[in-house]
Amino acid sequence: MTALTEAALREQVATFLAGHDPAGSRLEFLRARFDAGLAWVHYPEGHGGLGAPRALQAVVDVEFARAGAPVVNPALNPIGLGMAAPTILRHGTEEQKRRYLRPLWTGEEVWCQLFSEPGAGSDLAGLATRAVRDGDDWIVDGQKVWTSLAHLARFAILVTRHDPALPKHEGMTYFVLDMTAPGVEVRPLRQLTGEAEFNEVFLTDVRIPDSMRLGAVGEGWSVARSTLMNERVSIGGGPIPREGGAIGVLADLWRSSPSVRTPGAHTELMKLWVDAEAARLTATRLRQQLAAGEIGPEGSAVKLTFATLMQRISGLEMEVRGEEVLRHDDWNGGRGRETPFLERSAGYRYLRAKGNSIEGGTSEILRNIISERVLGLPSEPRSDKDIPWKDLPR
Repeated sequence: MTALTEAALREQVATFLAGHDPAGSRLEFLRARFDAGLAWVHYPEGHGGLGAPRALQAVVDVEFARAGAPVVNPALNPIGLGMAAPTILRHGTEEQKRRYLRPLWTGEEVWCQLFSEPGAGSDLAGLATRAVRDGDDWIVDGQKVWTSLAHLARFAILVTRHDPALPKHEGMTYFVLDMTAPGVEVRPLRQLTGEAEFNEVFLTDVRIPDSMRLGAVGEGWSVARSTLMNERVSIGGGPIPREGGAIGVLADLWRSSPSVRTPGAHTELMKLWVDAEAARLTATRLRQQLAAGEIGPEGSAVKLTFATLMQRISGLEMEVRGEEVLRHDDWNGGRGRETPFLERSAGYRYLRAKGNSIEGGTSEILRNIISERVLGLPSEPRSDKDIPWKDLPR
């Protein structure tokens, strides 16, 4: 197969636009774009892509933007786009890829992630949600927590324990869950910002067909790791221009508002600007590496840096704005996820940034991953590694 060039790709987009009106039905346009392989160009043909290098995605996006074509808003389905899709692509059957990828990309079906539990947050492998085989089905019982978008989701990616007699990393199996199935109950959790964007989910005698299993029985930990690495890159490694993101908001404030300028704040702003630029370039390099294979532990470093920067930047913005940050109407999150994060109030961004060091793996766990798998330092002693899960203290 001849390698796809930028010119050839632009010609494909032009041909597509000639046959599909961007001003017409948004959903039909996005469905057709997926079918043409112009959704994720690095995905295989037939699954939204062309088998092209990941770097060519920017070429496609620019051409569609110039045409005023409808776009997919990743903020409305972040788990589906950033976590479920690459996991399904890597571990799913051909039937699963055909069923789930297109409506996921078009936004017809929102996804959530059922990983964390009240007794197994940072230690995901300690989870207790049980899946018992019953013919062609599995019966699942348990509780999940901190589940973003569960109240809106059509499907979930779910990790369970199928064999408590095995060590905790070996007795896990991974599923796609229909969130409308009988026995699924979603309860909202109110967070610091006043929103309830995440939930706790109770599973009671929920039947899941074996055809909705991702990966082999017992491969749940391996599949989950693939999901988590993608999650960390999607949280902290998205493409942004120079001085984009939160640091751009703070820099614009500094330039436009002389009243906020103090020598101490200027020094801290310059430090943050340099750190943000270094993080942006590192994330760019990581995305380039993705084109060559599976995400590695480096994604943990990108996410850790992102969490730290967001908290430092939002903290400085609060400091320089002073009392004005208290005068806004966004404490209850009334504007919703449709409003871009950077267009929310400074007070909202400050409060929401606190969650960055928890979601997608706590900063403490990420530091362990970096020290062991990137720097090669000795791992922490793990006395529970080879003990059957059922014999572990809880």
